[in-house]
Amino acid sequence: MAPSPAISAAAPAGVPYRWVVLTVGTVAQASVSAVILGVAVLAPELRAHFDLSLGETGVVLAAVGIGMTPTLLAWGLLADKAGERLVIPLGLAAAAAALAASGFVNSSRIFILLLVAAGAFGASVNAASGRAVMQWFPRSERGLALGIRQANVPVGGLVSALALPPLAASAGVGWAFFALGAGCGVCAVCSAVLLRDASHREPQPVTSRPLRDPATWRISWSAALLVVGQTATMSFTVLFLHTARGFSTGSAAAVLAGAQVLGACTRVGAGHWSDRLDARIVPMRHLALGITGTLVLVAVLTRASTWLLVPALVCAGGVGLSWNGLSFTAAAEIAGSNASGAALGLQQTVLGLGGTIAPIGFANVVSATSWRVAFLVAGVFPLLGWIMLRPLAERRG
Repeated sequence: MAPSPAISAAAPAGVPYRWVVLTVGTVAQASVSAVILGVAVLAPELRAHFDLSLGETGVVLAAVGIGMTPTLLAWGLLADKAGERLVIPLGLAAAAAALAASGFVNSSRIFILLLVAAGAFGASVNAASGRAVMQWFPRSERGLALGIRQANVPVGGLVSALALPPLAASAGVGWAFFALGAGCGVCAVCSAVLLRDASHREPQPVTSRPLRDPATWRISWSAALLVVGQTATMSFTVLFLHTARGFSTGSAAAVLAGAQVLGACTRVGAGHWSDRLDARIVPMRHLALGITGTLVLVAVLTRASTWLLVPALVCAGGVGLSWNGLSFTAAAEIAGSNASGAALGLQQTVLGLGGTIAPIGFANVVSATSWRVAFLVAGVFPLLGWIMLRPLAERRG
């Protein structure tokens, strides 16, 4: 896919413009991921600041997802019609405003509503940046490209885990959320300046109706099951280590940061693996089993030595993040790039539904039973996803 001369002129010398587009899309999505993971990193401070119960903390952790879920499909459809260069900056700018305001309210209800608003506007990036990658990369590179793009979650989480606790400790929780809003604002400007439409596109399916395609729905619901396992570690590692094992927020966040680093590597590695196999579902199923296995290990080690528990949590977090790029790629390729915004919007909507319910459910299972039981229950859902994906698994002669 050779870009036009006008477009190539905007890229650094020797760098195909598709990599510029991929970088912008990844960083833009990372700014939203930093918000989602940032709430989890700051959960102990938020709980003390607003005097929240564990169940109420689960609602705070789910707030961004609550805002995202009903808007993802609409943003995807708008991206198909208007293009990602309009959709991404518009959504990120509005999300930035909501986040900046959220840091300086005293009511937990208003704080939650502003997080919901940030999620609703930040959802613009989810489908639109994936659509941009679909347009610029051929199938032979797409798994790797979308794996890099989906590394935004651990990258954003790593930034949150390392930067937010010391910022909150020195300047207060409000300035931590102002910083998250500033990050979204900067990415809005970069997206408006650097994103372009691809000059050449691959042939499209004769009929592409993702909302009526059973395969797209099956991939989406399977992803929702896998995200339960991801949520158990990404949203609750800091809270678990702080409340059950006596870690400081900074030390617990460092463990989460380690999981984010591993998760970034597994997402990129899984994408490259899928390109080599020319398959998306087969490796995704293998990773689903890995998530279940690592969560069972964490459950067994909840009261074990720190030297055993921490590596298990890092491993579970890294494996729990690994599958998302494959799901994204599979849904987009079924639809083709012209309808990929709708397909990714649908997938992200269902995924958001799972991501919204999961933290609330997990927190309530912990309250009713124990951390060990909650990790075990979370491990059942990826196994169900493995079963659901079986009819779509690519066959080899």
